[in-house]
Amino acid sequence: MKNIGLLYVKGSLPIFENFGNLPTHILKENGLVNGKKAHKFLDGLIIPGGSIIESQSIGNELKNEIRMMEKDGKFILGMCSGFQLLSNKIDIGRRSPCPIERDGLGILDVSFKPMIGTDRVEAEILQNSFLTQGMVGGKVTGFHCHTYGLIEGNAEPIFLSSVRRTDYQNNPRKILSGVKNDEGNVIGTMVHGCLDENTALVENIFRFIDASREDVLNIKAKNKELLTKIKSEVGIDTNIFVKSNKSTSKVQGLPKTLLVASTGSDSGKTFLTTGIVGVLRKKGYKVGVLKVGPDIRDIVPSLYLNKENMEKFSSIKIGGLGWMDLERILQELRRQNYDMILIEGVMSAFTGALNEKTPFSTVEIAKSAGIPVILVSSCSKGGIETAAVDIVGHIEVMKKLGVQTEGVILNRVYNESISKIASSFITRRTNVAVIGSFPKIKMTDRGNTPEVEIRLEEFCMHAMNTVEKYLNVDKLFKMAKIPKFNGYMSYKDILKGFS
Repeated sequence: MKNIGLLYVKGSLPIFENFGNLPTHILKENGLVNGKKAHKFLDGLIIPGGSIIESQSIGNELKNEIRMMEKDGKFILGMCSGFQLLSNKIDIGRRSPCPIERDGLGILDVSFKPMIGTDRVEAEILQNSFLTQGMVGGKVTGFHCHTYGLIEGNAEPIFLSSVRRTDYQNNPRKILSGVKNDEGNVIGTMVHGCLDENTALVENIFRFIDASREDVLNIKAKNKELLTKIKSEVGIDTNIFVKSNKSTSKVQGLPKTLLVASTGSDSGKTFLTTGIVGVLRKKGYKVGVLKVGPDIRDIVPSLYLNKENMEKFSSIKIGGLGWMDLERILQELRRQNYDMILIEGVMSAFTGALNEKTPFSTVEIAKSAGIPVILVSSCSKGGIETAAVDIVGHIEVMKKLGVQTEGVILNRVYNESISKIASSFITRRTNVAVIGSFPKIKMTDRGNTPEVEIRLEEFCMHAMNTVEKYLNVDKLFKMAKIPKFNGYMSYKDILKGFS
């Protein structure tokens, strides 16, 4: 039996992708697998993406085991944050005037600087390695999902990704997305999903570890068992385990769907979506999470708790930005087995609505398939009163456009008595209930949004605990409805809504 480890520590995303269904064992912070030192037990190691660097969850024992595996010629594949762990240094100060550097293990001679990337990509193969043997000149597919993706250094390049956008700007070009060490047994790449979408890479790994046909069958069987174990826990090392499945029968056709929209950026959509997903998963529901627009980083915290893959249909295309059109996404969802789909909107519900390209906004996505909306507004900038007025205005225009708001959440509430008056005002004016009033949650100065350095475990657990305390998710689950794609509004129809 060949044994392939998967790093399973706080901040890692062990089921962000399936890694070719190769992992057979998890490697935790103590550096042991089944009570044995990893470098003596494992034939190879996969280090997933996530916030491993930001979470600083790699101690000396684990570092030593990874270094010993490299020294012994075992294969190591680092994906995104796992790649960064293998590098020299990582500058995680995207919004800082000065670099905020974290040290990697120094196994791969590169360093990282801030550069956002969320494209689906094709990557050209530049050199042979244990992963790419016999594939030079060919291409692999996958996706990028990073905040610190600018690679600089002297390690041997093996992947060059064709990207369309970086740092929110159209800038088509080829960028370095994978390297190897001099010995060729350690590889880092930013191309998520490459093992799942390109079977030739998996076959090369089998050859490198000298896996027999029987070994391959055993690996796949052990992987299936491992995935069941991993998915039984909400998050990582939380000791929160999934209750028996709430579904009474296999979901037929499209699952019920609900969209979390807001009155503006930084309203708390990601925080609330994450918490809702975590609580529903804890209750035994299988929840799919989608993002309106291309910035899939926003749903990473949900996937951390939910233990679901980032899929080709996870990003809803608007204005030509994103991965897949909603009509096709709904067709894909018919083949899945979700109890519910939760969609996170982008910016304000109306941002982009007056662009002549259609669809270009969250409200157009909701309207196109009759998806009900939960509207979130933050009270931290203009106060509770302004949040209430914003909500009323949003609901009234959405209703005019044919979009149903099922409930309202006031976020970062600082005064309960004012909140009650504002909630009454909202309900009187719109006939929509305020279903949640959330206080401002204190977290560390950094790491509280996916836009900057994020500590997944802290962000996710705060979100989940807050939702569990202040929101009835069973009631919210009932608000979701089965979508039906009816086509997008015309620009003229949108203008009528604003008239």
